[in-house]
Amino acid sequence: MAGSSVSLPFDLKRYHVFSSFHGPDVRAGFLSHLHSHFESKGITTFKDQEIERGHTIGPELVHAISESRVSIVVLSEKYASSGWCLDELVEILKCKEASGQAVLTIFFKVHPSDVRKQSGDFGSTFKKTCQGKTEEVKTRWGKALTDVAAIAGEHSLNWANEAEMIQKIATDVFKKLNVTPSRDFEGMVGLEAHLTKLDSL
Repeated sequence: MAGSSVSLPFDLKRYHVFSSFHGPDVRAGFLSHLHSHFESKGITTFKDQEIERGHTIGPELVHAISESRVSIVVLSEKYASSGWCLDELVEILKCKEASGQAVLTIFFKVHPSDVRKQSGDFGSTFKKTCQGKTEEVKTRWGKALTDVAAIAGEHSLNWANEAEMIQKIATDVFKKLNVTPSRDFEGMVGLEAHLTKLDSL
């Protein structure tokens, strides 16, 4: 039916993708193109525009992270300037540890080593965000950045064509949605098989 969305039976979680990012760095450009590409492929993403941003992330956002099959972390130059982003990252890695949620990393104009070691301009930004915070919070954020930087991902500096990088990311997300085990659906079949079956109806 034209204009209607199809719910795939193996995916009982609310969203396919949750994106963690620093808005001013990527929202209007790279991320809008990525989400548009996802939408054209039927990949549902959590939209955070209506959430009021405070000093810490609220229950609604924590729930959205846990209700997503895949989390994408866009590590940009000013990502660590936001305690909100860092708290999101901590929650994403908790879900990865607790339920095996797939996590994809995108290093957008930053080097993975700067994220991992909190060094360079990225590290300077992080240190400013940590000012006035407890040692517990600083340690938690620093460990989350170190851990996420160890996850292999796409580096924008390695791509001459952003559109091609976006296509590659979308392909990787499809693969994760296809092979990530779902506790909600026994005997899960592949995503392509479902789409083929739906097309034939």
